[in-house]
This record gives sequence, C-alpha cells and structure tokens, in this order.
Amino acid sequence: MSTTPARIIIVMGVSSSGKSTVGAALGRALHAPFLDGDQYHPPANVEKMRAGTPLTDDDRWPWLHALSAALQEAAEKKGVAVGACSALKRAYRDFITQKAGEPVLFVYLDGSREVIAERMARRSHEYMPTSLLDSQFATLEVPDPASENVLVVPVTDSVDKIVRTAVGALGHLKSFKRWQ
Repeated sequence: MSTTPARIIIVMGVSSSGKSTVGAALGRALHAPFLDGDQYHPPANVEKMRAGTPLTDDDRWPWLHALSAALQEAAEKKGVAVGACSALKRAYRDFITQKAGEPVLFVYLDGSREVIAERMARRSHEYMPTSLLDSQFATLEVPDPASENVLVVPVTDSVDKIVRTAVGALGHLKSFKRWQ
C-alpha cells in the first residue's frame, strides 16, 4: 500500500469511530499539533446536531473551510499537523485537500454499523445523539485507496496499533526521523 507523502493527516470516519482518541494519540506520536474538527463547527451546526438534525452540505462547507485553514496553518508552523474530521464524502475530502493546497493523508477508521453503534451507546457526546448514526452511515462515501490518499485501518484495532500503522506510512516526515 502506497500513499502520497503528506504533512497534514486527518483521522476520519463516522461518529464514535475513535477519531479524536486516535488523532490525539497520533499527534503525540508525531510531536504534532492535534486539531479536533468538533472545535471548528459554528454554533448553528452544534445546535442542529444537539437537536438530532443531520447537517447538510451547506452546513458543512464553512466548518470544513475553517478546519482546513487551521490545519494548513499548523502544518506551516510545525511541519506536520493532525486533525480529526468525519470527512464522510469524497467531495469533503477533496475540498479539504484543495483548501490545504497540498496532499492530505486520510486515516479512515473503518467499522461496521454494529461496532460503531455499540461504541456510541457506551459514550456521551456533547451534541452527537445516537439518533444521528444512521445519517452518518447514509452520508459516508467509503474512501477508495486506489484513487484517494487514504490509509484504511479497522476500528477494532487498538489505538496503539492504529497509531503504529499510521506512523509507518509517514516515514517521510522529518519530525518522525528526528525522534525515531
């Protein structure tokens, strides 16, 4: 499996797939800033989700723009940046990459609806009710490793294993070489 070298890495997947946990761990492993996409949603998006209303594309574009700009700025300062973002549609992934102006590696946390539903039932999220899980899977366009810069990892792997797999795909990063 070969990926295009990237300084911006986004851990992606549906709600409760582990994006924030894996992204934070990957950021620590790379000594890179970690930006949680949830922090870039405008208040109106948060309120819609809290009310159990799925976001539309029009809701998502400003959020994706803000996150993309922040990731690009962080990568400029530190040489690498890690983000967590659902990035459910290919158009969203293409938009993020275009706004970043450079390759972005998407680490896709791949899990079945059953596994994700079980995880979602065990956690409490500020504004993502379990009622939105079906809309997450309905929106998801599974990334294609043949045509997208994506590393697919099973959500059932441990966080450590997922981080090791991702770091293994990022040997081109100078910061990785520095601390190895």
